[in-house]
Amino acid sequence: MSFPEQWLPRSIICLRGYTAGHLVQDAIAGLTVGLVALPLAMAFGIASGVTPQAGLYTAVVAGFLISALGGSRTQVGGPTGAFVVIVAGIVARFGMSGLALVTVMAGALLIVMGATGLGAAVKFIPRPVTIGFTNGIALLIASTQIKDFLGLRTPPVPSDFLGRMKVLLEYLGTVRWQTLTVGLISLGIILVMPRITRRVPGSIVALFLCTIGAAVFHFAVETIGSEFGGIPRGFPPFSLPHFRAAHIVPLLPSAFAVAMLAAVESLLSAVVADGMTGDRHNSNVELVAQGIANLVAPLFGGIPATGAIARTATNIRSGARTPVAGIVHALTLLAILLAAAPLARYVPLATLAAVLFIVSYNMGEWREIGTILKLSKTDIAVWITTFALTVFADLTTAVGVGMALAALLYIYRIAETTTVAAVTDEYLQDGMAHILQDKEIPPNTTILRIHGPFLFGTTEKLVEATRDLNKFDTVVVLRLRNMTALDATGIHAIEQFANRLQKSGRTLLLCGAREQPARLLAQADFVGRVGRENILPHVQAALERARQINAEFRGLGLQLATDMKHRPL
Repeated sequence: MSFPEQWLPRSIICLRGYTAGHLVQDAIAGLTVGLVALPLAMAFGIASGVTPQAGLYTAVVAGFLISALGGSRTQVGGPTGAFVVIVAGIVARFGMSGLALVTVMAGALLIVMGATGLGAAVKFIPRPVTIGFTNGIALLIASTQIKDFLGLRTPPVPSDFLGRMKVLLEYLGTVRWQTLTVGLISLGIILVMPRITRRVPGSIVALFLCTIGAAVFHFAVETIGSEFGGIPRGFPPFSLPHFRAAHIVPLLPSAFAVAMLAAVESLLSAVVADGMTGDRHNSNVELVAQGIANLVAPLFGGIPATGAIARTATNIRSGARTPVAGIVHALTLLAILLAAAPLARYVPLATLAAVLFIVSYNMGEWREIGTILKLSKTDIAVWITTFALTVFADLTTAVGVGMALAALLYIYRIAETTTVAAVTDEYLQDGMAHILQDKEIPPNTTILRIHGPFLFGTTEKLVEATRDLNKFDTVVVLRLRNMTALDATGIHAIEQFANRLQKSGRTLLLCGAREQPARLLAQADFVGRVGRENILPHVQAALERARQINAEFRGLGLQLATDMKHRPL
């Protein structure tokens, strides 16, 4: 790839050979994800302490730029839950001008990260830290929606978690039953719709039905109209934010936190998209696009934006082929702003709260907690610290401490790999089973090896080396004899590799793990995914297992041939 080519947005590259068929598929996907984004954009705006139209303006402007200039074929951008807590805190302390300044500074940082290749630094955040962030943010988002879901009559609710929960508990007796009923109906629709059909998003059905109900039957519930005066019809208004120089230094940590969160979430979303499509995104171009989007969004009353995993997955499942789908998604929301904005005044806040409850649950990665708790005490301590700081302190502190913990954890893991021991006859004898040079490799068998510590920051090398599974045989042996250390991020990467191989009809064998990696590989969850019989003590046992699998395949082939031969015509 030439230098100019590697900086081209994926939208330009995809236009080569673009057909009318591609346009139809992209248009359908864009319309679908645009409708999905509608309630989310408004809900994220309200939860962030700004207006619902600020969320919509962000989805239109930033969503368009991220798709048009980004490095991913199917990435969809806009406001996300990752920013809700930090944005609400900035607005409460510094107002909209402070938020605009933070967004612009974060955009500049993202451009620098992409242009210099520093975006790769986000790979060096260990899994316990990212799970701690995600769990904490999900809990905070859910806590901000309790008031609207229950219709509580409270004084201004504090921005800190403990203060917020204290006020909510004190005023729990002020529940408005009509509001709660609308919220429960909305929640039920969102949960039930996927069982009926996945073609129509449950959040859209809930938004449509509950909005009609509020407009026709005049429910005594708070709506966008009663709380915010509705959403103005028209294009996102352009205006230059009023920046205050005195706010630059105090807001730098917040800008850094927003930039890091945007980088982590956008690249994670792009990786998920790659896994679903078989494509490969350009991370540097993607970060530059994210930066430009965050520079421009505040000029139209927007808030921070990044790649959205759920909307990106919806885009792909709806048939998206190129970034044109993401552009259509932004234009769909713009069309709604131009034609149907006045109808938004009837949208119940309880319905949007129900939408965010589902978002909080889905983004929380709660199932990962069980996996974290089976790791070392160090990993558990890192997760608890990050989670606690996110919930009880603030996200800026959590990001800073999380990065520091990542560095310390990396040093600790590397230090653990150093051993000093005498070479004995037993050591030499035990090593014979691990030597590959004198072994006969069975047919249909590919052997890979990991050399050195397999920790956060290095796991991408496995993804790169195994991107094209067509190059591998039926049995893939992963030698771990020279893998000196393993962590939560590393074991997650091996699990994903095992899943990819299984889906392609291949079998993964692991062999020769040393003491520290072997302890992690012995976890029940991991063993259940890979199969106890496929985790071997040395390469000699792995090759014997490969021969056994080959024999089973041959036997299955002969049985199928026999069945076909005696099958009645």
